[in-house]
Amino acid sequence: MPERSPETHVIDYRAAEQLLDARDPRGAIRLLDSVISAHPENTAARLLRARAFFLAAQLRPAELEFQIVLEREPDNAFAHFALGRTLERANRPDEALRHFRLAAALEPRPDFIEAARFAPDRDNGGRATGPGDGAP
Repeated sequence: MPERSPETHVIDYRAAEQLLDARDPRGAIRLLDSVISAHPENTAARLLRARAFFLAAQLRPAELEFQIVLEREPDNAFAHFALGRTLERANRPDEALRHFRLAAALEPRPDFIEAARFAPDRDNGGRATGPGDGAP
């Protein structure tokens, strides 16, 4: 195989974005593996690969990639939200809620705020509880 150049990695990254948009997460992962091998510090590539893992239902690798992104960028609201969705899908709702709340606090987008809310609390007359309601 010919030697890879920085330009080739940019092309691979852009092609991986297109594959993800076309719902081919496994193809995107294959392209991003070489980009990340050559540039392990590239947070954008890791975030894109995390999304691809999530769409491919590879939840543990997605979780690990989102965590790497958050180690580097703890204020990345999207990464918190996406990690929350990953944990939610892995049936870990308490851990997911923490990341949903962090995402909503960092960037109060409607979808982040909605995810950060508690489910209706049966002991509270079915009213949803959230931050400021005495909930943990």
